[in-house]
Amino acid sequence: MKKPVRKLALFVVVLFALVVANLNWLQVVRANALRNNPANTRVLLDEYQRQRGAIVVDGKAIATSVKTKDQLKYLRTYPQGGEYAAVTGYYSIVYGATGIEKTENDVLSGTDDRLVGTAIGDLFSGRDPKGGNVVLTLDSAAQDAAYNALVAAKVVGGVVALDPKTGAILAVASTPSYDPNTLSSHSPSAIRAASQALSAQNPDPRNNQALSENYPPGSTFKIIDMAAALDKGMKPDDKVPAPDLYKLPGTQTTLSNYNGESCTSTGEDTLLHSFTISCNTTFAKLVVDEIGETSLRSMAKKFGVTGNSFETPLKVAPSSLGDIIDKAALAQSAIGQRDVRFTTMQAAMLSATVANGGQLMKPYMIKETQAPDLSVLDTTSPEKFGDQAISKSQAKDLTDMMVSVVQNGSGKAAKISGVDVAGKTGTAQVATGIPDHTWFTGFAPANNPKIAVAVFIKNGGGTGGEKSAPIAADVMKAYLNAHGGGK
Repeated sequence: MKKPVRKLALFVVVLFALVVANLNWLQVVRANALRNNPANTRVLLDEYQRQRGAIVVDGKAIATSVKTKDQLKYLRTYPQGGEYAAVTGYYSIVYGATGIEKTENDVLSGTDDRLVGTAIGDLFSGRDPKGGNVVLTLDSAAQDAAYNALVAAKVVGGVVALDPKTGAILAVASTPSYDPNTLSSHSPSAIRAASQALSAQNPDPRNNQALSENYPPGSTFKIIDMAAALDKGMKPDDKVPAPDLYKLPGTQTTLSNYNGESCTSTGEDTLLHSFTISCNTTFAKLVVDEIGETSLRSMAKKFGVTGNSFETPLKVAPSSLGDIIDKAALAQSAIGQRDVRFTTMQAAMLSATVANGGQLMKPYMIKETQAPDLSVLDTTSPEKFGDQAISKSQAKDLTDMMVSVVQNGSGKAAKISGVDVAGKTGTAQVATGIPDHTWFTGFAPANNPKIAVAVFIKNGGGTGGEKSAPIAADVMKAYLNAHGGGK
């Protein structure tokens, strides 16, 4: 009898040890992962019992919580509807949190370790517990202009605006958009119905066109070409070949300019004029003959094209040059085609780098976080994003060339009365029978940059100068008017 009893006792001990190990695994090792799992509604139900903090832009809440009389004590609301949806995301009893609601959940929900003292004070004083606030860098004037212009144009597209000196994000707009209120109600059936309706649309309005999607950037890429040329010692007035057609190396395929146009009657042009009118053949040949893949990739990396994602804290999809298998591919990549892919954020980073004297600053969206009593928990300090791309004198030359694009070339629709605007247009071919993508990236004032903007329109047809440049002008003008004009 003793032997079976010993086996049974050993079996019980092993089971007990496994139970203890599993509890430690769940409660210690996997605690954060389980807590932050969107499917864990128990945590959400607990959070709904206290007032969630606000997400704030220019002193006004773009996400806030109001008291209710139902089981879920507070309802999350978004007063501006879809305008800030690409930033706030939503806070849902069914689907969990997205956007800033997700990345800053610990502060907003009041579970951040720095708020423990506040929670204990609330417990002893009998006050209802509250979450902290998240104050964004977004500017309401720039955001209004960006979102309203995209909506008015009835396009699939994105806008990003940056403060080039600091990297602070001034606007992020994406269309089509959606109303986060429909996903944050207290009715699971209504939430699921709203989600299904969004999923049925093409594209799903929850896709962030400004940060999460990337596309061929077209001729906006020529900013990197020109920066690499300047870094090689070339000057804006240097004469370079500008043929009507350029035969891609090793192929029988020819590359032409937009609509088959000639850039010059002589087959030779200055870099300044070719950049101003966005001459494809000039830059394709220049990159193949004078710059090369290694220097092009190096310069692209300094402008933020690293092939890696980064966080603002919202995640920004990678921008990259893709594979360049031969010189023919290099020529196509030089004009922002082939496998080159940019986010709208990356296009804004091009202009921001030039505007800041050749140094890219890391984009960030959180100005500060606050405790419920509005005391500051943390503030974001500007930081450099990689090495100096080009010297200040080279950035000045490139600025002058971008001013020429707006004053005399393809970007005239970005002009603002009384303000010198620097910019570059882009029109990216997709496939036969499919309308082109259009781009514009630029900054203003050119001599004292305060805002850098990029505008992307998916399959909008036309050119970047026709479709995207006017929206960029609206955003820059609105921001400058709200902050002392172009002075």
